[in-house]
Amino acid sequence: MAQFFRIHPDNPQGRLVSQSVVILRRGGIIVYPTDSCYALGCMAGNHEGVERIVRIRRLDPLHHMTLLCRDLSDLGSMARVDNTAFRLLRSLTPGPYTFLLRASRNVPRRLVHPRRKTIGLRVPGHKIALELLESLGEPLLSTSLILPGQELPETDPELIRDRIGEAVDLIIDGGPCGYEQTTIIDLAADTPGLVRQGKGPVGRLMAG
Repeated sequence: MAQFFRIHPDNPQGRLVSQSVVILRRGGIIVYPTDSCYALGCMAGNHEGVERIVRIRRLDPLHHMTLLCRDLSDLGSMARVDNTAFRLLRSLTPGPYTFLLRASRNVPRRLVHPRRKTIGLRVPGHKIALELLESLGEPLLSTSLILPGQELPETDPELIRDRIGEAVDLIIDGGPCGYEQTTIIDLAADTPGLVRQGKGPVGRLMAG
């Protein structure tokens, strides 16, 4: 059964954040809150962890997950970003947005879209997620916690424990999260494009 940590969403307990990172570094997969919804995460190099997440969600093995970054400096090391894209990124991060960007050579090939050579990256605006990333010191591979047969993400940590507590290593209870996933913006083309409307507003994108 997964460990269950109650972490304060505004003032995360450093001890519990550190213990969460130890679990990640030992090959664990975790459930954690973000500024959009609860998500599943593991370290990017954790091949077995990725396979476990794929099984939990019953995803296509070629499904491309998102890399969560702690700030734009991390994001910039994973993707090629021109001045126009950078200005938009700076205005929308941290926040509930996922950006499709041209992957840099630092990104493992299996995480890159095979045809477009893009990667999904985001900087979350949630204190717990940011503290995890800061303590981890590298991006976290992530996907929304939507269970098979469901259309919306899971929102209640106690129910999550009941449903998949045997399949993950840690569940972080950071309080209730919403149902909306991130807004996805394609910045790999010449003109920014809206791929999916989610929690993040797009007025500035559409205006620019």
